[in-house]
Amino acid sequence: MTSDEQVRAAPRFECDAGVVVGWRDAGVVRATGLRYARAERHAAPVAEPPVPVEDGPILATSWSPACPQVGSPLLQRMFPAGFGDLDQDEHCQALSVTVPEDAAPGDDLPVMVFLHGGSYVSGAGDVPMHDPATLVREERVVVVSVNYRLGLFGFLGHADRPANLGLLDQVEALRWVRRNVRGFGGDPGNVTAFGESAGADAVLHLMVAEGARGLFHRAIVQSAPLGITRGREAMSEAMAAEAGTIPADAPVEEVLGHYERVNDRARSFGLLGGMPFGVQYGRSPVPAEDDVEAAWAAVAPDVDVLIGTNSRETSFFVSEVPVVARVGGLPVVGRALVELLVRLLTWRIYTRDAVRWLRRHRAAGGRGGRHTLSWGPRGNPLAGAHTVDLALLFPNPEGWAGSPLLDGAGWDDVVAAGRPVRRVWAAFARTGELADPGCGHLTLH
Repeated sequence: MTSDEQVRAAPRFECDAGVVVGWRDAGVVRATGLRYARAERHAAPVAEPPVPVEDGPILATSWSPACPQVGSPLLQRMFPAGFGDLDQDEHCQALSVTVPEDAAPGDDLPVMVFLHGGSYVSGAGDVPMHDPATLVREERVVVVSVNYRLGLFGFLGHADRPANLGLLDQVEALRWVRRNVRGFGGDPGNVTAFGESAGADAVLHLMVAEGARGLFHRAIVQSAPLGITRGREAMSEAMAAEAGTIPADAPVEEVLGHYERVNDRARSFGLLGGMPFGVQYGRSPVPAEDDVEAAWAAVAPDVDVLIGTNSRETSFFVSEVPVVARVGGLPVVGRALVELLVRLLTWRIYTRDAVRWLRRHRAAGGRGGRHTLSWGPRGNPLAGAHTVDLALLFPNPEGWAGSPLLDGAGWDDVVAAGRPVRRVWAAFARTGELADPGCGHLTLH
């Protein structure tokens, strides 16, 4: 076929944004790289205007670009498949929609909007390890994967430069979903925001972000590092003092070159420095830190929440701490001491505050539950580690090839172990109820 014939034969979606041309892949239909907003550097996003029908269709056949970022030896080791074919562009306000291949307007399928993790400095919605095709095929949901500004482009305000720009991007993405998702077979009245790690933290703060109320109705919060998200003002000010030396119009590579110096300012702040970038309280669109719990209480009756952690989150990170390596080498007691440290830090950074958050949510009239995921291949020291839930939720052999998180597991084992997770997540998105996982590695509280 000619290219024009291919366009005419491709799946088409009619929505507020315009006529969107997508593509078929692996039993689903995708519309990728759809721009939801535009923004100048250090400026709030502006919604992307609709494309008039007479201007022709929107070709949604390329992946969304990732925000520019600095590589990490840890992430390269844990996820050797990396970014696949993704480009990087500071103008990264784009999203991708994945739907069942037989979805049609009027189906009113549950909508799940995914916010990727990466400590607010790395990652992207369209990396192969986040491929939602299996979740979409099995559970007949619509998944929207969002890219947003990161790090020095999106999460550090200083002087006259605004903070939380990445969060504002996410608000615009949710508004795009509200306006357009019905054209893809989704129900704009049944939207679940879900995210992992920094993405999970962002989901919680979107609950209280100005302009976001009513844009989603449920939240699934996976491994939010809530133990290190408060009391960060002094650290952010120290980082901003260094970042203030970067010219506003510096080339992207020059901006990336400042990360090491900015991060150095955070290292003296202990555990907080493990995630230097993040939401800044009291800066648009989030309330002051002293007011955030009252704000969460006010919206609790409106948003069902499933919040939880993996059982051994910090086993993902301890190899990066030299003192832990020395302790692990001690005869007889070394392994036990490392395991104790993993459990204690997992409780301190992740689990403790998830338990507290859900307790407050329920006390304020909110519905929801808590999950704990403990899966891992037998004998793998990364069982229950940070991000292992993503392998179960988004099983894609291309994206997870070579990851030590899966050492010792066959691919069929990974797909089967994830089936209860995908079922529970989709059931919660569909109804707000907790389905029986029927397995030993996912526990609901």
